[in-house]
Amino acid sequence: MALKTILKQSRYAPLTPLVRLHNLLADVLVPSACPVCYQPVGNDDGLCAPCWQDIEFITGPVCRRTGLPMPVDLGAETICPLARAQPPRYDKARAAFAYNGSGSALIKRMKFGDRPELAALLARLIHARLPEMLPRHALLVPVPLHRRRLVWRRFNQAAESCRHLAALSGQSMAENVVARIRPTAQQIGLSRAGRKRNLRGAFAVPQSQQHRLKGRAVVLVDDVLTTGATVEALTRILRRAGAAPIYVVTAARVVLPERV
Repeated sequence: MALKTILKQSRYAPLTPLVRLHNLLADVLVPSACPVCYQPVGNDDGLCAPCWQDIEFITGPVCRRTGLPMPVDLGAETICPLARAQPPRYDKARAAFAYNGSGSALIKRMKFGDRPELAALLARLIHARLPEMLPRHALLVPVPLHRRRLVWRRFNQAAESCRHLAALSGQSMAENVVARIRPTAQQIGLSRAGRKRNLRGAFAVPQSQQHRLKGRAVVLVDDVLTTGATVEALTRILRRAGAAPIYVVTAARVVLPERV
C-alpha cells in the first residue's frame, strides 16, 4: 500500500480537528503523486496531464457484443469477426479504455503494486463512460479470486472496483453469489483455448445464493478483459442459476485478444 494511503487511513473517519491535522501532516510529508509516473499532482486520486492524455479511451464504434473497437459503425451488424465465429455467452461487454500505455500501467500499479485505493479512480471512469451498462436494479458481481490468491494479493481488485461502482451507481453489489472453488494457474501467457481449459470447473454458485440470481440482470465487474475466457466461464454458471441478461464491464480491455 502507498505510504500516503497508510498515513491517511483516518480520512474516512469524522473530520475532527485531530483528523484534519493528521491529514495535513500526511500531505506535507508525502505530497500527492501521479500513480503511474510519480510526478507531483494536485490531489490524491488523479493522474498527471501527460499520463491522462496517454490513456486510450474507447470512444468510436465497437462490436455490439464484445466491445472491441471497430473501423465503422454498421448499426446492428457491427459485430467483430471473433464474435461472429464464436458468439460470447454474455449479452454485452464494454470497457472504458484500451489496455495499453498509461491505462495498463495504472491497472498494474493497483493489482501488483498493492494500491487498492486506485480502484476508486477506475470505478469513476467506468461509471462516467459506460452508464448504459449499469441498468436499474442490476446486481453488480465482481470476478472472484480463490482464497489462496486473495491471501497472497491481500485484496481482490475486481471487488474493490465493484464496491466503488456500486456506491456511485446506487446498485447492489453481491460479492458472494459466485465463488472460485478451484485454484487456477495464472492466465498470463495462456492461449484462448488454454485459458478455457484452465478455468474449467473453477466457479460455482453456492446453493444459498441461487435465489438472488433467478431472473436478475447481472453486471460482471473486472479490471481487464483479455480473451473473455474468465467471464465466459462465469456467465455459464450464472445462466444456470437463472441470471439474465448478463453484462460485463471492465476498466480496460486488450484490443486485439486474438493475438494474445
